[in-house]
Amino acid sequence: MSSRLSSYPDRRTNGTTDSDDNPRPRAGAASSGAARASGDSRSGRSSQAGYTNPPHKRSASGNPRPASRTVEERRTERLTVTTREKLITRTKSPERRSRESVPPERERWRPKEAPKSRQPETKLKETKSEPLPAWDPIATLVPHSTAPLAIRVSIPPLASATPSSQQPQPLHELSLEAQEAAMIEDLLFVFMGYEGQYIRYSYGYNPSDERDRLQGPTFKVLPGLDPSLQDLTQSMLQMATHHSALEMFVNVQSREEFGIVNHALCAAIRKFLHDYLVMVAQLESQFLTNETFTLHLLHVHTLPTSQMMSQLYALASDLLKRNALLDDESEEDSDVEDFDNIIENLKRGGDLVPGNMTGKKICKGGVVIDLITKRLESMSGDPAARSLLTSLLRDASRPYMAMLNEWLHHGEIKDPHSEFLIKEQKSIRRDMLEQDYTDDYWERRYMIQKQNIPPQLQDVKDKVLLAGKYLNVVRECGGVDISKVTRDVPTSFDDPRFLDNVNNAYAYANESLMKLLLTTHALPARLRSLKHYFFLDPSDYFTYFMELSASELRKPLKSVNTVKLQSLLDLVLHQPGSIVSLDPFKENVHVEMNEVSLIKMLQRVVNITGIEQGESLQPLSNQPIENDKNAVGFTSLQLDYQVPFPVSLVISRKTVWRYQALFRYLLSLKYLESQLSTTWQTHNTGIVWSHKSSTRKLEIWKRRVWTLRARMVVFVQQLLYFCTLEVIEPNWQSLMSRLKAKDGSLDGSGKPDRTVDELMQDHVDFLDTCLKGCMLTNGKLIRIHSKLMQTCTVFAAYTNWLSRELEKADPDLIGPIKPPNMSAKQWARFQAAKSQKSSSDTSNSQLQDDEGRISNLFEIIKKWETNFSRHLQILLDALNHYAATETVVLLSLCARLATANQGTEYAGLRTEEDMAS
Repeated sequence: MSSRLSSYPDRRTNGTTDSDDNPRPRAGAASSGAARASGDSRSGRSSQAGYTNPPHKRSASGNPRPASRTVEERRTERLTVTTREKLITRTKSPERRSRESVPPERERWRPKEAPKSRQPETKLKETKSEPLPAWDPIATLVPHSTAPLAIRVSIPPLASATPSSQQPQPLHELSLEAQEAAMIEDLLFVFMGYEGQYIRYSYGYNPSDERDRLQGPTFKVLPGLDPSLQDLTQSMLQMATHHSALEMFVNVQSREEFGIVNHALCAAIRKFLHDYLVMVAQLESQFLTNETFTLHLLHVHTLPTSQMMSQLYALASDLLKRNALLDDESEEDSDVEDFDNIIENLKRGGDLVPGNMTGKKICKGGVVIDLITKRLESMSGDPAARSLLTSLLRDASRPYMAMLNEWLHHGEIKDPHSEFLIKEQKSIRRDMLEQDYTDDYWERRYMIQKQNIPPQLQDVKDKVLLAGKYLNVVRECGGVDISKVTRDVPTSFDDPRFLDNVNNAYAYANESLMKLLLTTHALPARLRSLKHYFFLDPSDYFTYFMELSASELRKPLKSVNTVKLQSLLDLVLHQPGSIVSLDPFKENVHVEMNEVSLIKMLQRVVNITGIEQGESLQPLSNQPIENDKNAVGFTSLQLDYQVPFPVSLVISRKTVWRYQALFRYLLSLKYLESQLSTTWQTHNTGIVWSHKSSTRKLEIWKRRVWTLRARMVVFVQQLLYFCTLEVIEPNWQSLMSRLKAKDGSLDGSGKPDRTVDELMQDHVDFLDTCLKGCMLTNGKLIRIHSKLMQTCTVFAAYTNWLSRELEKADPDLIGPIKPPNMSAKQWARFQAAKSQKSSSDTSNSQLQDDEGRISNLFEIIKKWETNFSRHLQILLDALNHYAATETVVLLSLCARLATANQGTEYAGLRTEEDMAS
């Protein structure tokens, strides 16, 4: 660029002509187009008195054009310092011309070197000028940053810091044409972000402060400019501010930590900035060659570009505010920190927050696309702004669309800067499925980052998540060729095939995983296998197993040999003739012992999940449950089932826990039924019970015991029947109806009607419905049920003690004489059993009063009857309540169990005090 000076003799402001006696001061300014003829002034030659051809104000630096090519013209600039009463004549130096020939990208702002001390012209005064201080700023390279294309040239010094000898002539001393020429030249410099001679940075601007540079410099015009030029100049300075701010924005947002979407946006903005610089170069060419080029024409030519720069600056300001680089962090950015990503970064040896953004939330990825989209919607009425923002959105979304296509078609996330809407938790691995009871792998391995969802994906975000998750599972099983390059996929959000691409990828991934589960890994057959083992259907193999392992299961928990039990189970499962012997997955079943009792385990789950809102359970220590220290093999036995990936997604540890809870509940009912059956055998085969005593009270007492035992058997059998045939079986048939087609379709059309997630949810809902129908999810019903089960267990366990007490209380069995109503064979067997008892027990029995013993037996059976009948009626009342409010299926159980309590004083509805107890 060049500095110019208007030299028309007929437009002098003072009405005089140029001559050696009255030199005219000129608007001298350093520029790239310095006059070649200024070097002769160093030899002391004075300027000529006049010119053959007046200089043209558009020529470089105001140098005059010669009248002919053979005539060499020279010009001397003179500056009179009136305060010092001496005259200093200054000319352009050759060193300066050589510096100004350097390309403007690096050295165009290099300040002028102080002129060398030389002898002034002696036409006016014969005095020497004092040597000027040296001023030689040097450009340096700043260190590399993570932005590869960032400007590395050091910041030039401020124009206000230049020596007084380098300061330009005041504006008020210039003519109107000279002022206009100086303003045009300065504006061309300012448009590129550099200070001019008369247009400089405002005092509050600090070019070393990143925040000030991101806001953009504000410019001021030195005083003395004509008002007619002031307004035009000020109106164009805003575009220069926008350009400088955008250059700094591109340098900052191109850093590595801001992500590839920001990088793509900066690349698009950099193209517009390049076009902007081309326009400035064209304007300079017009200024140097066109005599009619004025400040007004410059303003007209820059209007469209000024609007474009204003839109880019507004968008950049919004992004910087989101990044808290301009203003304080907004409230919407104060989200919960992503601790998982921080932990992952620390594991890789990184910092808490990458880059120099410590403690600040970086606006990147989907947030950037969302910001551009919202701004595009708000500016839709402006065609130029709409075209600009559409172009920016298209360019910025290309890397995001590349990540989206990779996720949709390969099931992989290539997101090094965490800007995709799907977040992968690499700390959650597939091998955790064997110990994970919370389904973290499927629920948290891939999650949606709500803050990174572009508006274009808001309605299909769930499909995007599921499509990639399904495909990821298929890929890990070798069903997807990740080396295959996807072709003919949309690369921007405005592509009309965008939504079809998402829907088609979702349908393909769902169909692939459904076929993998239902056909390749035989999910329905595995579910039937689970039903055989955990729901005891059929139970013939398990009854055989219980008989073989009864001696081992009666031992205390710590003494049970699990390896022996596993061997017995394998023996039973491989027994020919059983249905389970044909099961191809029987090797996946294992025996294990659970130290926590069933009731305590269920109560813990109820307390944690809070199934009933507002319900407050008593502390576990106050619950009348069996002490874990006294647990035996029967109460602690449970089965485990191992499945391979990806079936473990459906049959996860969370679902296996539900199967185990139902199995232990059914096993407890089976075991209690077997205990009551043993009691029934004792009552029918024992001499003490089968003998008809001569004492009527004892016969009445025995009938009450038999009746109580029968009621308990009815209670257990009806409960077992209800749980298996009225709860589990109907829900099982409903689940199997959804899996009857191998392709996952209900109508056999070949296209799955449901997704894999729906299939998984159906499985969990089936188990939850069974648990709720079996009363294992209600705290009150669990407490009442535990009391009834404990009463029945104690009754069955005390059968032998009751037999001994009955023998002591029956006078027919005390003496050595055979009773008349007993056969000889029965008497001999009774005597043989009696001889095995100690004599001390016999002597003590003879000392006791028979009537007292009988009364004691009646009191004992009365307590058992009262306890069982009362709690059974409380259970019936609770079942009536919950059948009317929650689970209708409990009504049939209520009708069945009512038969076990008919004819007792507790039949009917109970009071609230009874139910509370």
